[in-house]
Amino acid sequence: MFRQQPPPLKKPNGTSNEPQGTEKVAPPRQNATSAGVYMGPDLADHFLTCSKLGRYLTVEDGSRFVITDDFRVSPVVSSALAIAAIYSKDLLVAQAALLPLSETAQKMTVRERDKFERLFSLIEDQALADPIKSSVRAIREAHFRGAEIRALEAELGDKLSHARTRYREFLDIIKKLMDKKMTAGPFLDEFRAFTQDVAGRLDFGIYSFCLDRLMGSLQVPNKVKKLLVLEILKYPPIIRRELITNILAFPGQNQELIDFVKYTIQKDLEKTAAIEIELLEAFKLQRLSVSDIEGSLAAGAA
Repeated sequence: MFRQQPPPLKKPNGTSNEPQGTEKVAPPRQNATSAGVYMGPDLADHFLTCSKLGRYLTVEDGSRFVITDDFRVSPVVSSALAIAAIYSKDLLVAQAALLPLSETAQKMTVRERDKFERLFSLIEDQALADPIKSSVRAIREAHFRGAEIRALEAELGDKLSHARTRYREFLDIIKKLMDKKMTAGPFLDEFRAFTQDVAGRLDFGIYSFCLDRLMGSLQVPNKVKKLLVLEILKYPPIIRRELITNILAFPGQNQELIDFVKYTIQKDLEKTAAIEIELLEAFKLQRLSVSDIEGSLAAGAA
């Protein structure tokens, strides 16, 4: 059965991180002290590895992509937040990473705030997205005043609110498809409209999760899945690579669908794009390490 949102991951004590009675999607598992401060020493390095591979940021075990809620539900170390703000290919996640950093700086003394001034200057200088550079500059120039932080939070909230409402509406469309109350053609039209409506406004991790469950569900006809594959192959390379490899690496995936995906990749994509998909699939299936992939790409470029 299709699940409406990612399942809550568990804390080390086995309890759920998901607040009761909320609409939030699951936060990642966190290792915390009694004060609740994130202590995972490798999270910033993990984010750097994601960036090195040209990927969207994932949680540490790679089980899903980072979403905006992850930076609101549980404390995350400043170094990881800074890396997320600089390198996240999901602009919403990059903006969300700025909020806890800004709130931390706001609570500091003027002397303590100096190091955050330098950190924000670094983010402004190195951030991949111009909107992040602008947000960082505005917050820093306003000396971390609450008004600027609230403005950023409101901007992020406005984007997410409509998109998540639209996402819940699309789940009803998926249910109609699974209940055989909608055929492939109308569903594909709905999927295209949904994608257009939420582009840049819905966490990539939620959009990806939605597609993963569609592609993995036995209640979704293979005809629909193949049509969705043809749509995904038209997406920008980074998005296409993540979504297609998720299909190929999905546990227990239908072999007919895997064969169709691989045949279509070889037929429709350039050799370099096909190789990148093959390497990322192997990485997700733990057949290759980061160094293996770097070596393969270097050999291919030689």
